[in-house]
Amino acid sequence: MKTGQSTIKDIAKALKVSPSTVSRALKDYPGISEETKAKVKQLAEALNYRPNAVALSLRKRRSYTLGVIIPEVVHFFFSTVISGIEEAAIANGYNVILCQTNEDYSREVKMVETMVSNQIDGLLVSHSRNTEDFNHFQTLLDNHFPIVFFDRIPKLATTANVIVDDFQGAHDATKHLISQGYRDILHLAGPLNLAISQNRRAGYQQAMKDAGIHHPDARVIECPSGTVEESVAICLEVFSQPDRPDGIFASNDVAAAGGIQALKELGIQVPGEVGVVGFSNWQFSSMIEPPMSSVMQPGFLMGEAATKKLLNFIETESYEAGTTVLKTELIPRRSSHPKKC
Repeated sequence: MKTGQSTIKDIAKALKVSPSTVSRALKDYPGISEETKAKVKQLAEALNYRPNAVALSLRKRRSYTLGVIIPEVVHFFFSTVISGIEEAAIANGYNVILCQTNEDYSREVKMVETMVSNQIDGLLVSHSRNTEDFNHFQTLLDNHFPIVFFDRIPKLATTANVIVDDFQGAHDATKHLISQGYRDILHLAGPLNLAISQNRRAGYQQAMKDAGIHHPDARVIECPSGTVEESVAICLEVFSQPDRPDGIFASNDVAAAGGIQALKELGIQVPGEVGVVGFSNWQFSSMIEPPMSSVMQPGFLMGEAATKKLLNFIETESYEAGTTVLKTELIPRRSSHPKKC
């Protein structure tokens, strides 16, 4: 008998029992002796028996598959979220189908349509930064389709979400720079149409206000694409001015790294003359020179929490709107060591 292709009938034939006895034994039904259960399970493992997923989905009207839509797979934060999603899904007998939008709205709409038409049981979404029309998600919600949003929350009335405390993370980062002697702090903001960017900007502003520091609007500059090149260009211009800032808090680590690169090109010391803190704690943050302070987001926990929330909706067939907020943690490194007097 070929392993990896065995069926309940194969096991039943080998043990000279009925297929129904094998099925009950595998499910630990009462009325089947412990000896028979042990023999069935031992042979099932030896033959690498696996339940037929298609048959299960037809019998229970489920595909046992979750759809996941994210902006970018290569993004370190999203890769950690995916790990959490997969661990929680697999532990509960579900598979995962992953798609990335590359921040493209039209692509996102098509992905949603394709996934739902392929009979996924539920959807986990972090929407594109260019998405401003959320009707494709509203349609799913109106039809009671299980969907949970993570990291990026759409502008819809009743959604289930899992996010981090972006406001507090930004507040902690800015407060840390101030405590290190940096007071004229530039904020490299993310796309301001995203709630996460708005909350990080608000956290920065509140920390400045708490410290009694006036911060003009000119000290908040949007980096919509979040690339190193974009950040370098902005910082070369800003830090070439006589009234240059003495700190940078960036909405993401890539923009913060671009700021460090620009400061090096201008011969400005980091730290000492300018302190820098990023957000997300990408792997490269601890590897660049100087090692970069950053706000850590619990990506794995976010993915795990979002998946558990979605599976609860699927299993109970009930939908409960609300937002789960996870804590961030400031990771101080050399880029924000104290300012030289």
